[in-house]
Amino acid sequence: MSGVVVVGVHGSLTSLAALRTAVDEARSRRAELVPVLAWAPAGGELVYRAAPSAPLLNFWRAQARERLMTAFEEALGGIPKDIAVTPHAVRSHAGQILVRAAESPEDLLVVGYGHRRVFGRRLIGATARYCVSHATGRVVLVPPPELLHTRHRFPGRTVSAIRAA
Repeated sequence: MSGVVVVGVHGSLTSLAALRTAVDEARSRRAELVPVLAWAPAGGELVYRAAPSAPLLNFWRAQARERLMTAFEEALGGIPKDIAVTPHAVRSHAGQILVRAAESPEDLLVVGYGHRRVFGRRLIGATARYCVSHATGRVVLVPPPELLHTRHRFPGRTVSAIRAA
């Protein structure tokens, strides 16, 4: 197989699960792993344009890079040594930059989805929907870990249950 494995990372438990899935895919395909963290200035682009600040922009850029490295630490204990990894922290909208990074039909795009439930159904987030509708190659949607949704209702309170592995 050829191409790269692109994965969207932002630090949530769902994106950490997506990162682990992408690493497994990169290993099985013998492909390069391209983890991408999309970021924007605090308050958004419109607020930043009203009062631009190069030092703040550099600070936010460094924070994004640090968040990407922290995701590897939390999900895998560090960057894997057995595959090629080219991490990117990019100032952009997540869906757009992920689709652009996985532009070849041979590329695989891995994104987390389903961070919320409504009436017992997982919702596919805006980034995952954008990726599915605009990607030229395959897209793998990784659901959140079940631990996030393992709740049992009792009268008057909500109790979280932890299942044994």
